[in-house]
Amino acid sequence: MKGILLVNLGSPDSPEPKDVKKYLGEFLMDERVIDVPLWARNLLVKGIILNTRPKASAAAYKKIWWEEGSPLIVISKRLQEKIQKQVETPVALAMRYGSMTIKKSMQELVDKGVSEILLFPLYPQFAMATTETILVLAEEIQKQYFPQVKLDSVKAFYNKPDYIKVLSNSIKKHLEGKDYDHLLFSYHGVPERHIKKRDITKSHCKIDGSCCITPSKAHEFCYRHQCLEVTRLVAKHLQLEDNSYSSSFQSRLGFDPWLQPYTDRTIERLGKEGIKNMAIVTPAFVSDCLETLEEIAMEGQEIFHEVGGKDFTTIPCLNDDEEFVDLLSNWINNWIN
Repeated sequence: MKGILLVNLGSPDSPEPKDVKKYLGEFLMDERVIDVPLWARNLLVKGIILNTRPKASAAAYKKIWWEEGSPLIVISKRLQEKIQKQVETPVALAMRYGSMTIKKSMQELVDKGVSEILLFPLYPQFAMATTETILVLAEEIQKQYFPQVKLDSVKAFYNKPDYIKVLSNSIKKHLEGKDYDHLLFSYHGVPERHIKKRDITKSHCKIDGSCCITPSKAHEFCYRHQCLEVTRLVAKHLQLEDNSYSSSFQSRLGFDPWLQPYTDRTIERLGKEGIKNMAIVTPAFVSDCLETLEEIAMEGQEIFHEVGGKDFTTIPCLNDDEEFVDLLSNWINNWIN
């Protein structure tokens, strides 16, 4: 029997500092998140970050925490439940980090008689720190604990026409009746070296003004290209006017160069340039989480207002939107059949 394993990022068990510290420790010690030698990662994460950041991160989580729990977990469960109603095979949910582990969810599927699993990372774009780390861990777990199970996976779907249509429709719906001067596509940031590390040609990615728009095999694993392509395709679908939209990258950490332009500085610049009504969408995430609800909707809005901006519209992620549920269910049913 076939089964589906949806995998999202994860969340602390609570917004308390001890749980946030445990979660951050697992997340930041992942060699595909902070890709430096183990001794340096230990020094940075255990010696510095985990002694300074958990309290501030816990305060941020408390701002966005729902009665039912972590927004990302609650939304992901809603998505799972809605998809389960549209497909006949078992659908499980796991998180890459935290207590809802991939191993537990694989075991849940195996206990239901599943012998072939479709691993579905809930990320439109490929990145080392998202899709790749899920695929690598899932394969390790499958080989060690479930050797009898066949594992398949969903590739990045950033440029699939039906996904672009659903994303565009969601943006259009949430902007209906609103006047806005600029639409900002904000994507989760990654260090520039991640892009170059995953350049399968070893020469194409220069992170300049041309490599992401020049055809290349490197694009299959290039997060930057895939983000910019989402912006281009959505803008084309919605027939957005030139200069009425742009892309940026958020959530940088440390001192190494990360993908630019940075979202916080872009929001500030746009406000200073006279943009009064701004909308922002975050297509690197399918579920609203700390980065969208606190960093963008709260901190971003504060920056915009400080420089003279007036209306700041945050467009929700696709979450458990009915069109998105239908889309994922159709893809899953096609795989099953």
